[in-house]
Amino acid sequence: MPITLPATLPAFEVLRSEGVMVISPDRAEHQDIRPLHIGLLNLMPKKIQTENQFARLIGATPLQINLSLIRMSEHQTKNTAAEHMEAFYRPFAEVEASGEKFDGLIITGAPIEHLEFEDVSYWQELRRVMDWTQSHVFSTFGVCWGGMAMINHFHGVAKHMLPAKAFGCFPQTNMAPTSPYLRGFSDEFVIPVSRWTEMRQAEIDGAPGLRTLIGSPDTGPCLVEDPGHRALYIFNHFEYDSGTLKQEYDRDVSAGTPINVPMNYYPGNDPSRTPSNRWRSHAHLLYGNWINEIYQGTPFDRAEIGSVDL
Repeated sequence: MPITLPATLPAFEVLRSEGVMVISPDRAEHQDIRPLHIGLLNLMPKKIQTENQFARLIGATPLQINLSLIRMSEHQTKNTAAEHMEAFYRPFAEVEASGEKFDGLIITGAPIEHLEFEDVSYWQELRRVMDWTQSHVFSTFGVCWGGMAMINHFHGVAKHMLPAKAFGCFPQTNMAPTSPYLRGFSDEFVIPVSRWTEMRQAEIDGAPGLRTLIGSPDTGPCLVEDPGHRALYIFNHFEYDSGTLKQEYDRDVSAGTPINVPMNYYPGNDPSRTPSNRWRSHAHLLYGNWINEIYQGTPFDRAEIGSVDL
């Protein structure tokens, strides 16, 4: 939440230059408050687990959030009961036809990294979703494969297969300490990584308008800001629970799939020991900052999203 200070007070510019959210008394008096309408386009197979992870993060702020669950129109999940999908999810085609607008939208990852974007069965509809966000969503957050899909769609940045899976908790560097999205972040921290593909920093740097906020010498760019499309792209998993990497590791071991022990995750790199969560606080910071930025900028009348100069 912002702090209200006189615009002429020296601390106003000092704090703003440091990334602290400050507003003038005049602006504060004219702010209206309403619930924020956030959509979750859930592309993960374990729908309920993913719902819990993101709801936990975006529901931890003092603001009221109305969460809408969205699915691809034709794609049918095999891992979540049809009754759950029918009761709680709306197909994107229905949302699109309604003309409904959203303050924020999260597009999750999906375990389809080995496929080219064009080979994904719902790629054409997802492209329609991404274009739709430009007129119907104030701010969009693409996560892992979802973030890679967005940056590819809007900027043509390619994803590249890795020689081995990036799997574990990898140190990250805060590359933009004054960014409002990184308010409260340490200079260094860890984040769970679980992917077979990467986006390369040189190619992101070659796309006009993109800014990398978090990166790692081991796993490359992590969080990229795209102001021109009112979007953030994160290629790693702040939303993961303490045991999510363990579940993935145990699943692969049971299936006989070659997989390395997730790096820097188990104490002493011993899978028999209980992993500890070392990213939870930064996860809440990032998603709380994203929600706060939406709150500060989105129109009071959601119908104005996409139709006014924001």
